[in-house]
Amino acid sequence: MLDIQFIRDNAEVVQRKSEEKGYKNVDVAALLKVDEQRRAQLTVVEDLRAQRNALTDSMKGQKPTPEQIEQGKKLKEDIAVRENELKVTEEKWQSQMQSIPNPTFDDVPLGGEEDSVEIKQVGAQNKGAKDHLDFATERDWVDFERGAKVAGAKFYYLKGDLALLENAITQFALDFVLKKGFTYLTVPHMVNSRVAAGAGFAPRGDESGNEYFVEGEDLTLIGTAEAPLTGYHADEIIDEAKLPLKYVGYSPCYRKEAGTYGKHARGLFRVHQFNKLEMYVFCTPEQSRDMHEAILAIEEDLWQAMGVPYHVVNIAAGDLGAPAAKKYDVEYWSPVDEKYRELTSCSNCTDFQARNLNIRVRRADGRVEVLHTLNGTAVSLARSLVAVIEHYQTERGTLKVPTVLQPYMGSRTEL
Repeated sequence: MLDIQFIRDNAEVVQRKSEEKGYKNVDVAALLKVDEQRRAQLTVVEDLRAQRNALTDSMKGQKPTPEQIEQGKKLKEDIAVRENELKVTEEKWQSQMQSIPNPTFDDVPLGGEEDSVEIKQVGAQNKGAKDHLDFATERDWVDFERGAKVAGAKFYYLKGDLALLENAITQFALDFVLKKGFTYLTVPHMVNSRVAAGAGFAPRGDESGNEYFVEGEDLTLIGTAEAPLTGYHADEIIDEAKLPLKYVGYSPCYRKEAGTYGKHARGLFRVHQFNKLEMYVFCTPEQSRDMHEAILAIEEDLWQAMGVPYHVVNIAAGDLGAPAAKKYDVEYWSPVDEKYRELTSCSNCTDFQARNLNIRVRRADGRVEVLHTLNGTAVSLARSLVAVIEHYQTERGTLKVPTVLQPYMGSRTEL
């Protein structure tokens, strides 16, 4: 959620930036009318409460007069009416505030997915590999049929060497990120609605959302460790000297993948459950742009170490979610599809998530303000396996183990 004072001071900018993100139903002018009404009602309520308190003070130590009793009753009734009116307006105000996305930075390209801008390419664009699902199925490394029997379509079992390879990628990536100063956390696999909404995920009942909800409980299965990591410091004030705080969280991720039909979805590329190692940073506002570039550099260094070619994309405004002011995607080159495919991403969410969950920084001079949050994927394991299988096949029909993974595979060089 944005700062209401920022919206008041920058109404035209917020309206334009919302539309550039594709939020056509945002009406900042209507919000400001509700905001004005809310402030006027709050003033009335506070005035009535002050009158009640003054009356109570005047009656201390003496028997109230009939006029004071009547005045007290009248104030109680007026306060109840006005508070109810304020509550209705507050709910409308809150709903409209939540509908406004985080404005993008000025260096974010305009347009939809196709308008995202490539920043760099790293590595060769090879051609001619066997599809990862065919390669893995021939070796009995993955079983979608039994996954479907047990849980439904797009669930799967990893078996034998491929399961071990996933573990190797996880361990390598974790060691890699820990050396960058991150603290490792395992996280809850469910969060309550406040944390889910605060992190920017769709609420219960939103058919366009990817979330699985627990029936009868205020719990959502996480689609990424970003959600519980965002909530880790909810309602806390962190001393400036401790920032930035850098965490890396490991978790399974559960996604309905609503609205993704027609996109590349074969095999392990787009599934309902997968494991992921997620980086997350809490920092001061002046640190967040540099931290965003630092997270991107970690993702690039990691995939360069893995020997997988990729490019970096500055994601266009219309393809950004509500929390992100700017987002980079790292997409690997697929020699099977002969195009770049999603691999990792990293986003600067500025103060959007932190304001939702009341996460603040105490400055050295005692001032308290909302801090900034960022997130970035170290490795999304299912897609990481796709990238490795596509790039490390041999003519003999084996799979070479990337050099950096060999220590985590018992020094094996081929599978």
